[in-house]
Amino acid sequence: MIRFAFILAAAVMVSLPARAAVEIQEVTSPGGITAWLVQEDSIPFTALEIRFKGGANVEAPDKRGAVNLMMATLEEGAADLNAQEFAAAREALAASFGFEAWNDSVSISARFLSENRDAAMALLRTAIIDPTFEQSAIDRVREQVLSGLRSDATDPGTIASKTMARLAWGDHPYGSDASGTIETVTALTRDDIVQARRDVLVRDRMFVGAVGDITPEELGVLLDRLLSDLPEEGAPLPVEAQYQQGGGLTVVPFDTPQSVIVFGHDGIDRDDPEFFPAFVANHIFGAGGFSSRLMTEVREKRGLTYGIGTYLATYDFGEAVMGQASTENARVGETVDVVRAEWAKIAQGVTADELEAAKTFLTGAYPLRFDGNGQIAGQLVGMQAQGLPIDYIDTRNDKVNAVTLDDVNQVVKRVYRPEDLHFVIVGQPVGVEPTN
Repeated sequence: MIRFAFILAAAVMVSLPARAAVEIQEVTSPGGITAWLVQEDSIPFTALEIRFKGGANVEAPDKRGAVNLMMATLEEGAADLNAQEFAAAREALAASFGFEAWNDSVSISARFLSENRDAAMALLRTAIIDPTFEQSAIDRVREQVLSGLRSDATDPGTIASKTMARLAWGDHPYGSDASGTIETVTALTRDDIVQARRDVLVRDRMFVGAVGDITPEELGVLLDRLLSDLPEEGAPLPVEAQYQQGGGLTVVPFDTPQSVIVFGHDGIDRDDPEFFPAFVANHIFGAGGFSSRLMTEVREKRGLTYGIGTYLATYDFGEAVMGQASTENARVGETVDVVRAEWAKIAQGVTADELEAAKTFLTGAYPLRFDGNGQIAGQLVGMQAQGLPIDYIDTRNDKVNAVTLDDVNQVVKRVYRPEDLHFVIVGQPVGVEPTN
């Protein structure tokens, strides 16, 4: 019955209507842990999201992949429970836990019923505070990671992305995969995994979001029990990344009927005063699906690709504007020419009609990010990690609506610089000439 209740609760949460307004409370536990809470008592269910700034980016080059392997091994045995016993205990509580690692952060998520809150959090605490890191579990998870890395080595899209990252960011952690390489992951020891946990699961870079059937007082007690024994400080964060790749074209030969094309150059910081105009401009240019300029010109008018898009990459220590497409080898040259032409064209400005359409879509779609407890909890920690104010959800659409045509047409000159545009092409492209 408990399992059925959890499935029902999760289904109801997913089916709740999108919420245009979210009331956020800032909670400080008796032990000094700060969290943002959206109290929602209508269903006896809570989503908890914990994010730690500083993920794989704190690793030494020869330890690349340690944080990823550590996070994937956390629930493979804890305290006096082996991996199977831990999974059975979690299942019996109808709880779900998630452990993720990226370059800039690691995250821990939990979903649990109110009736099982204490037991579920006690179990999660063992994984966070007292993981066993048995060698057999490390080796089992390591092999899963290595299998993924071997698969990546034969995937043109992954090869293109990794090549662009290496060219763009060089020796900075952004220049290599957070999962590591076959060589570094193979060489990792249990001591490396233990140290990785000590480096990133720390209180001074922690952000917490909770949504559901829990009061501020209950959340404060829960957080102290769950997290107060973590170390206060972690490994030093990396220095600011310097984008290194200039304009040009790089080809990585690969036997495939279609080439993958990744393109871009350095971008705009999330804290830049002109970020919102740049965000709206990018929607018009390449992030707006079938309504974007690139999709219209590359797919609709010429049939060169099934899909193409761009995005503003805003990392903690660097930024870029990037895009990706794939096309037949014989049509790569034409595709590159069209992207270059559109890159130069967007730098000349957009129309008033394009601006209004983009603002209407962006403001209308925003509430869809808040259609369930888990999604809202994720937004809460993301806002904190980016240094956004607690009322950002209420003011975000105002910021979009405040963007003027002059704002956009000014910032595109900064953000889209065709002379700096670099293409990485993986395949057997026709009609292009590599520059390096």
